[in-house]
Amino acid sequence: MGGGAGTRLWPMSRTGKPKQLLKFIGGKDGSRGESLIAIAAGRLRGLIEPQRVYVCTGASYAQQVMEELPLLPESQVLGEPMGRDTAHAVGFSAAVLFKRDPEAVFSVLTADHIIEPVEVFQEAMRRAFETVEKRPEYLVTFGITPSYAATGFGYLQRGEGLQGFDGVYKVAAFKEKPKEEVAEGYLASGQYAWNSGMFVWKARTILEQLRQHLPAAYEGVMEIADAWDTPRQNEVLYAVYPTLPKISIDFAVMEKAPHVATIAMDVKWLDVGSWPSYAETLAADSAGNRTGAGARGVHMGSKNVLAVSEEAGHVIATIGCEDLIIVHTPRATLVCPAKEAEKIKQMVAQVEKEQGKEYV
Repeated sequence: MGGGAGTRLWPMSRTGKPKQLLKFIGGKDGSRGESLIAIAAGRLRGLIEPQRVYVCTGASYAQQVMEELPLLPESQVLGEPMGRDTAHAVGFSAAVLFKRDPEAVFSVLTADHIIEPVEVFQEAMRRAFETVEKRPEYLVTFGITPSYAATGFGYLQRGEGLQGFDGVYKVAAFKEKPKEEVAEGYLASGQYAWNSGMFVWKARTILEQLRQHLPAAYEGVMEIADAWDTPRQNEVLYAVYPTLPKISIDFAVMEKAPHVATIAMDVKWLDVGSWPSYAETLAADSAGNRTGAGARGVHMGSKNVLAVSEEAGHVIATIGCEDLIIVHTPRATLVCPAKEAEKIKQMVAQVEKEQGKEYV
């Protein structure tokens, strides 16, 4: 899934080029680095052949996605006319895959995560595919082994083991983002994992669950699939997709489905959804200052400053600053206390209102 807007990473992530397409991960000495979607595709190397990789993204991003992933045929880019949340990114993809292969088993992965080591990720994926091939009634999710009592993630509770499958457990419950004391209890119990938002299931099974729990979505994506690979493909897609109810796959299906299993993924997992989380991908100097993308940082008496630039070689200099986020682009510059990063989404709306859509 690579269709998110990435608003909390404004002003680098914008309407025309969202976070998953930005080359801002891992660059050194002023170089820009790689995009999140290229890193996500790279994690599949040796596990899934390129001709079996599909990307569900915004239709307006399709060309950029293919430029980032040159081995990806156009027929494997599923372009959404507009975002309708993850239930429809999943349902749309499942319906198209089911039409092309009624026995299809597929994984749902995200284009904005950093996951290491790749070997552990791939081993968990193999185990999930093997489980679904033998028990196709199960929807398999991945639980990230928590490293701290996070309040910004959903959790899943591990139940009893799935008989005959080592390391595979039934899901006892899904839990929303908890308060800190609740999260600490989850961590201490050893029975809870972070909900990764990654899945493996049979296309037929997830479509049946959509039919039962969200029939309007099921009917819509099946109508789209019926016209797929025909001259009416885009006509039906653009007529039906905007009418689908906006809802996540967790609310629509996962919390209601009768057969949900989980596999532990003991990895370093980072959801790069905000500037503070992006900062975690960067090395810090002795004062905690971090420099990202094309920027060159110069700091005098500053601590815990994140300096990011869209322009390669651009110098960001600070004096006596602390716990600050600075993001420079040719069109807009953000300066924000790190503790206020959650307000960036609100700021984007204000910028659009006061300065116009061309700035967001």
